[in-house]
Amino acid sequence: MIKQAFSKILSANDVGATGGHQGGILIPKSEGELLSFLPSLDPSVKNPDAWIECIDEDGVLRKFRFVYYNNKLHDPSGTRNEYRITYMTAYFRDAGAGEGDVFEISRASPDAPYSIKVVPSQGSHAEPECNQQVRIKIKSAWRRIH
Repeated sequence: MIKQAFSKILSANDVGATGGHQGGILIPKSEGELLSFLPSLDPSVKNPDAWIECIDEDGVLRKFRFVYYNNKLHDPSGTRNEYRITYMTAYFRDAGAGEGDVFEISRASPDAPYSIKVVPSQGSHAEPECNQQVRIKIKSAWRRIH
């Protein structure tokens, strides 16, 4: 299997700099390739979730919650219908992540843990060398890394 990787430019809200209570990084429903990269969640269950194990750039095991908030599908007055990765605040703080930095998540195989890292923004605009990965923008703040 070819390693899959995705990235997202972090907002101030993502890293907790606004003081808001966003509840994790949004995964748009339109990002089918990214959603299939993450654990499968059953929409017939209200707010299904899965814990994902990630190894950070320092070799530390982190556990994040991937959740489909879907009370709109289950409750007459429900309003939420969105995927999120939560429990990331401590990791972003430890990594010194800030607005404009890039969060990357990858996986070498379906049975391997995910790998994560934060890339500082000053390095994210440099032209890639011949042997570096090229980032191609898709329709949201998330990008597939090829």
